[in-house]
Amino acid sequence: MSRVILLNKPFGVLSQFTDKGTEGSKRPTLSKYVDVPAVYPAGRLDRDSEGLLVLTDDGRLQAQIADPKFKKPKTYLVQVERIPSDAALQKLRDGVTLKDGKTRPAEVRRIDPPTLWERDPPVRFRKSVPDCWLELTIREGRNRQVRRMTAAIDHPTLRLVRWSVGDWTLDGLENGAWRDA
Repeated sequence: MSRVILLNKPFGVLSQFTDKGTEGSKRPTLSKYVDVPAVYPAGRLDRDSEGLLVLTDDGRLQAQIADPKFKKPKTYLVQVERIPSDAALQKLRDGVTLKDGKTRPAEVRRIDPPTLWERDPPVRFRKSVPDCWLELTIREGRNRQVRRMTAAIDHPTLRLVRWSVGDWTLDGLENGAWRDA
């Protein structure tokens, strides 16, 4: 039977078990948080993103979760600069054109600021520039896609938290903690 682990990946942690970066690099990896043999991340979550990372020991399931052809929904809580207009949000719903082509339509809505853990380091605060939280769901997974999508509508991402992948969510999972699904 397959093992599936849900990890609330902290900001600054690489989505791999070893750091294959520059020599002498001491960036934190998954091995600091998950001491379970033979499980691997199903997909990636950038170092500067936080939230749900699914790990499994089942290669077929890993491919289904990560491969865009299966269209598994991934929902993010996204803090952006300024308050996007309805027209800007509609662009996300229609799909935006990025350097690597047009994205699939996203589901997006403005939300109240969510109750989340403190981020270390905190997001920079600017009195003169308001921010806004969005709930954004995509069904593909290009490199840094959500950040590129919000930038394409002129609302850069300040904080990005993946809340769910398919039916799996972060609900009740503390930052840096994991549980079996």
